Amino acid sequence: MKRNDCLGIINLDENESRMGELVRKRPLASVPVASRYRVIDFVLSNMTNSGIECIGIFTKNKSRSLMDHLTNGRPWDLHRKKNGLKVFNFGYEDPAYDDVHSFAENLAFVKYSKKEYIILAPAYMICNIDYNEVIDYHKKNSNDVTVIYKNVENADKEYLDCDILNIDSYKRLVSVGENIGKESTANVSMEMYVMKTALFNEIVHESIRSGMYRKIKQYVNANLDKLKVSTFKFDGYLSCINSLSSYYKTNMDFLKEEVSLELFNSERPIYTKPKDESPSKFTDDSDVKNSIIGNGCYIEGEVENSIISRRVRIGKGVKVKDCIIMQDAVIENDSELEKVIAEKGTVIGYEERYIGSKRWPIVMQKRNEL
Repeated sequence: MKRNDCLGIINLDENESRMGELVRKRPLASVPVASRYRVIDFVLSNMTNSGIECIGIFTKNKSRSLMDHLTNGRPWDLHRKKNGLKVFNFGYEDPAYDDVHSFAENLAFVKYSKKEYIILAPAYMICNIDYNEVIDYHKKNSNDVTVIYKNVENADKEYLDCDILNIDSYKRLVSVGENIGKESTANVSMEMYVMKTALFNEIVHESIRSGMYRKIKQYVNANLDKLKVSTFKFDGYLSCINSLSSYYKTNMDFLKEEVSLELFNSERPIYTKPKDESPSKFTDDSDVKNSIIGNGCYIEGEVENSIISRRVRIGKGVKVKDCIIMQDAVIENDSELEKVIAEKGTVIGYEERYIGSKRWPIVMQKRNEL
């Protein structure tokens, strides 16, 4: 279904300071998840599944891997002469602290799209959502801005540093705070906003003219008394990847049947860039339990509760448990890994042993990058 009245903007304004070495040479949006996907695939697929056919991605430096992954937008049916996928990565400001200037420099994209509404979303909120329901709710209630949120009961352990919404009985947004992990129950903002294109343009211009606001959400949060800002509750699975521990937990969640069935369903599939690989080979000595294995792998050892990406080689006598192994990694014979994140191309030598924890998983890199 085409959504001819809505423009999608994916704003890669995540604070990556707690992501460590995973974002040293790539943006968070292109970090691999669930063996064959990237973080950005979820929000991009959510938009295309909702019929949005004009999408702009506002990224930052270090975006080579992201550009390679997005190609021309074909995997998401966005390779078009008109509208389709546009990527803007030449801003001078860090979008984590300033996104209005990048938007201001590219307002022509918004103007020429000729869409009445905008849905603004980040990449690091992992979910499978139908934006049509949100946009219809926004129109029905004649809101200036609609903010999507999820009520969670584990805010003391997860979603740290995320925005917390204080909502009245009429679903109106009263104020916005920050999750410092003190309370377990909270309304976590998914940082997804629906508004009219005209209001978006006005916010950008006013923010720069006044010099008071450097981000769209700062303007919205500071003008709740002037705008009709309502909220839309999302009840599905949600994970926020804003730290190494949350990245690790999210990947482990994919191994749970209920999470996998919700996120990767046939009605709203998650698309990604295809890569032709030969099938993975499992020898008579291999033993694989509750794991996701990408194509092109050669498995001789034991793998349990792990995410294994494409073209990974696991030798004889190897024990891999609760790990995330990215593509082209090699784990040589008789090694043992537990709660380890192995970067692309990492080589684990003969009889090496590394054990991390859920909160502090060990991140391994190619030796020539250490």
